[in-house]
Amino acid sequence: MVRLTAIRPVFSNALASRASVASTRSMAAGSKFVKYDWEDPLNLNSLLTEEEQAIHETAKSYAQENLLPRVKQAYRSEEFDPSVMREMGELGLLGPTIQGYGCAGVSSVSYGLIAREVERVDSGYRSAMSVQSSLVMHPINEFGTDAQKEKYLPRLAKGELIGCFGLTEPNHGSDPSSMETTATKTANGWTLNGAKTWISNAPVADVFIIWAREVVDGQKGKVRGFLLDRQKGIETPKIDGKLALRASITGSVFLDNVQVGDDALLPKSGGLGSPFSCLNSARFGISWGVIGALEDSISRARDYALERHQFNRPLASFQLVQKKLVDASSAATLGLLGAYQLGRLKDEGKWCPDQISMMKRNNCGNALQHSRTLLDIFGGNACSDEYHVGRHVANLQVTNTYEGTYDIHTLILGKAITGIPAFAN
Repeated sequence: MVRLTAIRPVFSNALASRASVASTRSMAAGSKFVKYDWEDPLNLNSLLTEEEQAIHETAKSYAQENLLPRVKQAYRSEEFDPSVMREMGELGLLGPTIQGYGCAGVSSVSYGLIAREVERVDSGYRSAMSVQSSLVMHPINEFGTDAQKEKYLPRLAKGELIGCFGLTEPNHGSDPSSMETTATKTANGWTLNGAKTWISNAPVADVFIIWAREVVDGQKGKVRGFLLDRQKGIETPKIDGKLALRASITGSVFLDNVQVGDDALLPKSGGLGSPFSCLNSARFGISWGVIGALEDSISRARDYALERHQFNRPLASFQLVQKKLVDASSAATLGLLGAYQLGRLKDEGKWCPDQISMMKRNNCGNALQHSRTLLDIFGGNACSDEYHVGRHVANLQVTNTYEGTYDIHTLILGKAITGIPAFAN
């Protein structure tokens, strides 16, 4: 495994990369057919730069060698090992698109490839990574001061600090505009009060990105972002008994008269557009990650269908089994190409949030639907964690819900298409 910052200088000229890809395509045109590759049916790999291919291999090797061997026990015990974050940090997998501060500064597609390989093992591991990268490091980089960036980003990139993102509240999930958490202006800074729930990494977090509605001279104003260290007045109880994402840790954040200085404010944040920009970054990674979970489900279902015999023949020989595999493979392939195109558009500055809603909705919905269908191939064995797919299905139910539910993204896209907001009062 090679650290991302070591890979970065290998291929810095994007035009040269595309010329290389074009050359490969030209040579392939001389042959009549290529062999069908069920693991990469439309040859996504040929669209990647050499740097992106190397990053993909680094992430894949790490996930398979370091995460996969311990995921079953982590899921069974519902315990998160914080050393995972330090391991990812050592390889440069955290905050990889950020320039400077010890971050790799790679493409959006590279970030997607990392998310895909981590979630190929488990959505919980990818969630922990996504929170650190997209929901903690991203807002510091986008809305923070130089001093805040220099203080926090290098240590977050190394996994020395673990962060969490407090937006969702007990009474407000899909409607953050009704936020009840407040930040009241004082002579010496701010006083924060409120509660957040279903917050990944919260029980082990050192750093908190908290979104609160500012109150100045008794008047409520915009939602602002605050960067807090763990301190008096912050309680983060673990949420036990989860049925999914058990390899990651989730909790609540209770803020009781938390006193902070003006230097805790992310000064460039203002309004719900700020946390939404963080969510867009996370949703992009999710659209890649869930396909990794689906790809692993396809691979395991295929292996099982070839090995398992019923009625004196392998399960893979039956039409209904083959249809399940074909439907899932087609959805994964097309979803991956959509995520790839979105990544290219992001790096070219030609994207919009509605495009991210489309890919998050499409890929999460399809990953959940097809992994559930593939689970039928295992029959009674589907309930055993030995086969992993049942764990993916449980996790994908959550990915289809958080960072904007499937239905909420439907309404977002409906507005984008018609110009009429169906969710307005």
